[in-house]
Amino acid sequence: MSGAVIGLDALALLLSKHGLAVLAPAALVEGPIVTVIAAWLASRGLFDVWSVAAVVILADLVGDFAFYGLGRGGLARLPARWRTRLGLGSDRLARLAGHFETKGGRTLLFGKLTHSFGFAVLVAAGAARMPLLTFFWFNLLGTVPKSLAFVGIGYGFGAAYARIDDWIARASLVVLAVALLAGMIWLIGRGARR
Repeated sequence: MSGAVIGLDALALLLSKHGLAVLAPAALVEGPIVTVIAAWLASRGLFDVWSVAAVVILADLVGDFAFYGLGRGGLARLPARWRTRLGLGSDRLARLAGHFETKGGRTLLFGKLTHSFGFAVLVAAGAARMPLLTFFWFNLLGTVPKSLAFVGIGYGFGAAYARIDDWIARASLVVLAVALLAGMIWLIGRGARR
């Protein structure tokens, strides 16, 4: 089962026909599986593998800055009662800012490497007003190895991109379930200590 907006075969055809010009926006929307397919096409001589790596890293960073901007500027545009309903009162935002001040780098790396929490972590970093340069460096530190890993997977095994897409989806679900379970255990333990 594919998470792609368009079918994976159509995506591969689109990339092979239109090249890197299509890769950037496709990588911005679809992420890892687009990287796998583009790297597979590079292994077949259609692209330069280093150009693929550069484009997907840049697309990933652009998307991350968009989510950061959503958190940083989007909250101010929400009515106060919506922020309260979302649990984003001034006290919570102050705690969030404190968290990102002391543990922001680790949190960003966790979000980047788990894929499941990426969106929420990036928006939270913006809402916490994490310094832009710090956000950039930690984000780059998580983006480069993750993107290069998917390039390597695609270059070596990309012909099985449909299966790889399933593995990515399943791995994301497993990581999400483990993280939620760990969070629940932490909350229960915290409640018991009180």
